Amino acid sequence: MSKLLLHIFLIIALGYAQKNYPADTVLVSPHANIFEKTAILPIAAWQRVSYNSELLACQFYPSCSNYGALAVREYGPIIGTAITSDRIVRCNPFALNYHYEMHGEFHYPDYRLVDSVQVSRPRYTSNKSPLLAAGLSTIIPGTGRMYAGRFLDGLMGLWMVLLPGTAAYGSLKDGQSMKGNFFAGITLIFYLGEIYGAYRTAKYYQGPK
Repeated sequence: MSKLLLHIFLIIALGYAQKNYPADTVLVSPHANIFEKTAILPIAAWQRVSYNSELLACQFYPSCSNYGALAVREYGPIIGTAITSDRIVRCNPFALNYHYEMHGEFHYPDYRLVDSVQVSRPRYTSNKSPLLAAGLSTIIPGTGRMYAGRFLDGLMGLWMVLLPGTAAYGSLKDGQSMKGNFFAGITLIFYLGEIYGAYRTAKYYQGPK
């Protein structure tokens, strides 16, 4: 228990230490409530690592951490975290190929893949049903993305649900309730992210016919 409290203290201290990273704007915002700030803390901590290493530079614009901060600020901690998990799933080695397929935009001068939290309308028309895609991923995570034409993203999404889900099951089975509940929470976040991601893939991430 003492180690857990120490880790929590370190995360909080890190989140509030220096307010010169993008996610910190939410931490100091008078309009953000305590739940939103709590959800932002891991993002703020991650930015203190990723922003100081070229190896951890994100291929998307805005970066996954900034995308997550924006999602939490605009949609609240629960929905925002699920939206962030969708982006994490899509930030994989296949992202560039899918971006080319849909003739996506690039951010200059670093050529990162432009992917906004809010999309006002589909770039191209699609014959894929967003509701059906979301329903499929509700039953089996990842299958909605596969139906919508992004098979590899679907595999990544399924893996991101199964991995913490297996860890949660094993931990709870061994009587490690705190660890099990932690991984169960991660599983739920990625499960909700898969439903949202499947809907968004079918509606927005389609290339020209």
